[in-house]
Amino acid sequence: MTTTRERDAPARAPAPDSDRAAYRATLLELARADGRVWCLDSDMGGLERQFEAELPGQYVDLGIAEANLITVAAAVASTGVLPFVNTMAAFASARALEQVKIDVAYHALPVRIVGTHSGLSAAHLGPTHHAQQDLAIMRGLPNMTVMTPADPAETVRMVRAAAYLPGPVYIRLGRNPTPPVNAGDDGFTVGRAVRLRAGGDVTIVAAGALPVRFALDAARRLAAAGIEACVLNMHTIKPLDVAALVEAAETTAGVVTVEDHSVLGGLGGAVAETLAEHHPARVVRVGVGDAFCSRPGSHEEQLAQCGVSRDHVVRAAESVLRGRPDVRTSTEQGESP
Repeated sequence: MTTTRERDAPARAPAPDSDRAAYRATLLELARADGRVWCLDSDMGGLERQFEAELPGQYVDLGIAEANLITVAAAVASTGVLPFVNTMAAFASARALEQVKIDVAYHALPVRIVGTHSGLSAAHLGPTHHAQQDLAIMRGLPNMTVMTPADPAETVRMVRAAAYLPGPVYIRLGRNPTPPVNAGDDGFTVGRAVRLRAGGDVTIVAAGALPVRFALDAARRLAAAGIEACVLNMHTIKPLDVAALVEAAETTAGVVTVEDHSVLGGLGGAVAETLAEHHPARVVRVGVGDAFCSRPGSHEEQLAQCGVSRDHVVRAAESVLRGRPDVRTSTEQGESP
């Protein structure tokens, strides 16, 4: 697999408390250094104060008109500009899908589509703003690179790497502050998973801030029960790290995927497809079920209601291990999930 490393960047990165804030700070940093980097806004709020105030010649607010936003991005990209498009994940992947497909992906233009409020992170706004299908949609488009960071520090590295990738890129971000999970060292390679924890019993593959945190929390709980779980941060959904997944299938009892996305077509679907073709193995998907989430609640509360939490990951790992007689699950040792 051909991978792309980030360009040289300052040693010290911004340290905001959300991937959205980290992205905005990094975008401004890139634009200061390269006049080809533009910010195309859709009234997301804040970018006009942070970006336009300093670099008005590299900022355009297209308003709440996402289809037009993507077409304009394609037009300026065809002239040599490197536009970063700012909108919500639900709108980038649904309302403007035809423009993303035909104007951007078909022509392999270097448009960076940054979708915030991904998954159920727009919990308070309800199903109209939830993005449970965006990974499935975007990874199905030819020429599109698809990524989602695990914490703000990884967001910085990812955005720097994305700026100069060939073709279009979709970066999936959340909304609220999330704690750091130490998603990797200062290096970042597109298409290469980061091993956050070693283990020989079961592999947990996660993508995104809360899923990676749930995976690490579950691995610690499993370890207390004598079960060693390998945890992979699969920050790039397309191109997928096939070699890391095959190694996981060869060396552990099976794979659990964790995502803030529908179980259909996202990380779980991509992993299952890959292993079915390259090394058949047991795959249990922890993700949002095939239904809309209309219940009130916070991001984490809604995810738990939809089947995504540390406890769900623990139970999924245990289900993978039931076929291995030398491993006792935490439930068998008297712990409640």
